[in-house]
Amino acid sequence: MALAIEDRAALDFVLSLRRHWAGTVYPRLRADFDAAVPSPAPVNDPESLAPLVHGLATYPWFSWLERGSQKMLWRAVSDAVVRQGALPPGPDGPATVEVDPDLVLPDWYTDWDIHVQPGGVWSHDLAGRVYELGARLVMLGENDDYAFHRLFVETALPKRSYRRMVDLGCGFGKSAWPLKQAHPEAEVIGVDLARPCVELAARRASERKLAVRFRQADATATGLEEGSADLVTSTMFVHEVRVDVLPAIFTEASRLLAPGGVLRFLDFQRTGDGLRDLAMVEHGARNNEPFLPPMIAADLPAMAAAAGLVNARWVAFDERGRGRLPDLSWPTRAEWHFPWAVLEAEKPQ
Repeated sequence: MALAIEDRAALDFVLSLRRHWAGTVYPRLRADFDAAVPSPAPVNDPESLAPLVHGLATYPWFSWLERGSQKMLWRAVSDAVVRQGALPPGPDGPATVEVDPDLVLPDWYTDWDIHVQPGGVWSHDLAGRVYELGARLVMLGENDDYAFHRLFVETALPKRSYRRMVDLGCGFGKSAWPLKQAHPEAEVIGVDLARPCVELAARRASERKLAVRFRQADATATGLEEGSADLVTSTMFVHEVRVDVLPAIFTEASRLLAPGGVLRFLDFQRTGDGLRDLAMVEHGARNNEPFLPPMIAADLPAMAAAAGLVNARWVAFDERGRGRLPDLSWPTRAEWHFPWAVLEAEKPQ
């Protein structure tokens, strides 16, 4: 995306500010916390630490900068996309898109500007492109080539052949493209509620010469054939779904999977580190992600089991190293980073 010099300057400033928040302010907050709680025990209720953490000298800076820099991000990104204007016509395939003009978006989805993105990812024609550019800054500029998603495909998926792979909540396509790149023989289908996102996803896939099929649909009712998928996956998706809707998503995933098929959802989990886990709970408020704290507190493996899946469990995911890890133990790093984890399950043979 070619940017005007003033847009590049604005985005560079926001990216630098967010890196300072993650790499300097959070470690200082950690030092304040460790001084106040020299030998913290694992915490099951991170919100119980809120009175202590809110009293630390660095906390107001950490809290305000997370919210403030996010709002700056979307202003800068929106200005850049609007200034760029309409895109020229894209390639005619090989990717395809299916839009459902009669699809009714659920209220829980439209009532929130998730990520603080004004209007969300669904409400206007430029929303997908705004999300696409903003996602680079949200990841602190460390996922510009989508290596995060390739690492997930390379390390979290069983080494086997796949006939059909379904990516729920595919957004603008960054989680679906690596599936097709790694498994060109498979049919890859990306599903998302947002028309602007699936339309942009198909364009970007065609630019990469990837024959991915994108479909505007609800993850609870995809309209795809029963038992037709060898893999159902999602990335950064289930924490953006109201928790009482999640069982229906697992039911649909189970319905889609063929016997022996696998489910892999990449999202967040608690670490047992009270400060990090409290920061994740409060990230839900500061980042307009109200369904994140209930999702982390919920028993998703039990939901998977209730839907007929087996061997459901969470394992950690190290986005800067080995990817999928054997259990829920993460490498120690000083800077703020998300506690990525993979929910694994299978459909019985």
